[in-house]
Amino acid sequence: MFSWDRLRIFAAVAEYGSVTRAAESLRLTGPGVSQHIRKLEKEAGTALVEREGRSIRLTPAGRALATRAAAMSALADAAEDDVAAIDTAVAGALRVGAVASALRRLVVPALADLVRTYPLLRPEVVDGEGIDLLDRLQHRTLDVVVFESWDHRPATVPAGIDVHTLHTEDVHLAVPTDDSREMASLGDEANSIWTVCPAGSDAHSALVHVLREAGVEPTIRYEVSDYSTQLALVEAGLAVALVPDTARARTAGVRYLPTSPVVTRSLRAASSTRIPAVAALMDAMNTILAS
Repeated sequence: MFSWDRLRIFAAVAEYGSVTRAAESLRLTGPGVSQHIRKLEKEAGTALVEREGRSIRLTPAGRALATRAAAMSALADAAEDDVAAIDTAVAGALRVGAVASALRRLVVPALADLVRTYPLLRPEVVDGEGIDLLDRLQHRTLDVVVFESWDHRPATVPAGIDVHTLHTEDVHLAVPTDDSREMASLGDEANSIWTVCPAGSDAHSALVHVLREAGVEPTIRYEVSDYSTQLALVEAGLAVALVPDTARARTAGVRYLPTSPVVTRSLRAASSTRIPAVAALMDAMNTILAS
C-alpha cells in the first residue's frame, strides 16, 4: 500500500520535474525527497523516475502513478479546506435533537432560515424525550438539544453541558368550551380525566408532581406525545390537559384557563460543542421567539 505522504511528495516531483524544486515547494531537504522517492519505488516494485543531469524524467509507471498522485494530493487539499471552513463557517452537518413541542414552532422555522442563509449547512433532526436526547448529547451523537424543563419538575442536565434558557412560558389547563370557569384550581381536579405525554417524559412527571402537591392523584387515561392530539381529546370532552403556551392551538372546542398554583415551562437549549452552526441556530431560535 502506498504511503499518502510519499504520494504527495511524488506529485510535487512530477509537477516540477526536479527533486530540488519539489523539496523547496514542500519545505523539505533534497536528500529527504530522494529518500521518499526510493521508498515509494520499493512500495511500487518498479522504477518511477530516471535521472537526467539535475532533472528527472518519469518512467511509464511513474507517469501513471503521477496522475493518481496529483489527484489524491488535490483531494487532500480540498479536504483540509473543507475542515477549515467548517471550523470557521456555518457549514457541514448539524445534529439537532428536540422535544416534539419545540420542533414545529421553533426548531423547524429556525433551521429553514439557516439553510436559506447558509446553503452548505446540512441539518439532521431527531425528536424524543429530553432525558434521552441529553444522554445522546453527552455521548456526542448530537450537537445541540432543545428540551423542556418544568418549574415543578426541573430537568436534570449532565455535567459539562452548556445550557441556555430560550423561553419561559405559562402553562394553562385546556378544557372543553362548556367549562365556564375563569380560573382552574388544580386542587379541584380530583375527578378529572387527564391526557398527557407518555410516562417517562418531563411533561408527565411535572403533571403528576404538581397535582400531587395540590392533593390530587391524577387519573391519566390518554398518553400521547402530540399536543394537537391531546387538544382533540379535550375538544371531544374526553379529558383535560396542561398545555404550554407555544403548544396552544386555535381550537373552537377548547378554552385555556390559568391555573392555581401557576405552572410554567422553559424551553432550553443544550450543547457540547462550540461549532459556529450551533451558535447560529441559537441566534435563529431567539429571533423567532422575539418576533
